[in-house]
Amino acid sequence: MLNGKKIIVVMPAYNAALTLEKTYAEIPHEIVDEVILVDDKSSDGTAEVSRRLGIETIIHTQNLGYGGNQKTCYRAALDKGADIVIMLHPDYQYTP
Repeated sequence: MLNGKKIIVVMPAYNAALTLEKTYAEIPHEIVDEVILVDDKSSDGTAEVSRRLGIETIIHTQNLGYGGNQKTCYRAALDKGADIVIMLHPDYQYTP
């Protein structure tokens, strides 16, 4: 928690197996309470990498597209009582 606020990072993922670990390693875990990854029916083992890293992983049984993935991310974070939700794409396009 930071200033009494629960911070959850959500990661909408699709075929991010090659970049997920690098992205996750750079999250400032000292201020982040939880990380949730939502896998949108990837075909490259993204969910397996996520679970190996100890990330809470939600897997869609069918691809819902980017908007559908975002909705699942936000719903999961809010269901866990997040005060602050940070969306981070696991493709490492931007440093966390």
